[in-house]
Amino acid sequence: MGFWSWGVVTLQNECPGNTLAYSSISFFYSPTVNDCPFFPLQIDYTGTEPSSPCNKCLNVSWDSSPPCTCTINFTLEHSFESNVFMYYGLSNFYQNHRRYVKSRDDSQLNGDNASLLNPSKECEPYRTNEDKPIAPCGAIANSMFNDTLELYRIDNDTRTPITLIKKGIAWWTDKNVKFRNPTGDGNLTALFQGTTKPVNWPKPVYMLDSEPDNNGFINEDFIVWMRTAALPTFRKLYRLIERKNNLQPTLQAGKYSLDIAYNYPVHSFDGRKRMILSTISWMGGKNPFLGIAYITVGSICFFLGVVLLIIHHKYGNRNTSADIPN
Repeated sequence: MGFWSWGVVTLQNECPGNTLAYSSISFFYSPTVNDCPFFPLQIDYTGTEPSSPCNKCLNVSWDSSPPCTCTINFTLEHSFESNVFMYYGLSNFYQNHRRYVKSRDDSQLNGDNASLLNPSKECEPYRTNEDKPIAPCGAIANSMFNDTLELYRIDNDTRTPITLIKKGIAWWTDKNVKFRNPTGDGNLTALFQGTTKPVNWPKPVYMLDSEPDNNGFINEDFIVWMRTAALPTFRKLYRLIERKNNLQPTLQAGKYSLDIAYNYPVHSFDGRKRMILSTISWMGGKNPFLGIAYITVGSICFFLGVVLLIIHHKYGNRNTSADIPN
């Protein structure tokens, strides 16, 4: 699928039909132009380029108030027909560092009241602040992504907001098993009494959302962030855009704008931020890793097979008898 923009957009110029030709099973699926949107549209809004609308926000800090805002306009040349997944992506962010991965208290996140007030020592140096236990503790929670992204369709200079669904983005087991709020009488404010917010957070955990089933430790944005990535360049699900009916595409071709509340600093570690729009097919989403891995391993096995066949053909007919002639 082709995209062009007048914002900071990573272009996807070709339909993936030809790129699938390298696979020995590519004849099972031959994408058409309408299938192309599962190759994602990526908008880099880091702001390192002087011409970027977000350049003014490049040196933002965690506690900037009010937050720096910027808008990036882009054009979608072809419609997204099925449900659309909005991700945020980070680069050069090592969530797989050993000390970072261990810096959490799963008992506290599971709603254990004792761990709430006495977090694990693994959370150091984000275990306590001003002699109060931090909830949630640890480096992972402290570095939670907190940019706000809003999407608008532009039609005749009129901006129409796109409905972004914030629930259903976390794994069911995480939402209903691994992450639970503390138990007891009273509201969340009372249940978290005696704790303090993470150092880099602008507000405590019991104020993450106005809806009770998406607040506290069971906030889905928080749960998604706490599932650490294996590689330094990754993306995490941010919002869902559901198709309203079968007569119209989820996102029609046309002009759009992305409004960003730029809160998350990445310039200090040479990181980059991006917003990603993608759909999935019956085969799942775009992830070339497994395909590349299978083709690489298959090619090695084929090469070794040819080598062993040649060796067998050349030396296999020789007399290997160990009998000593008379």
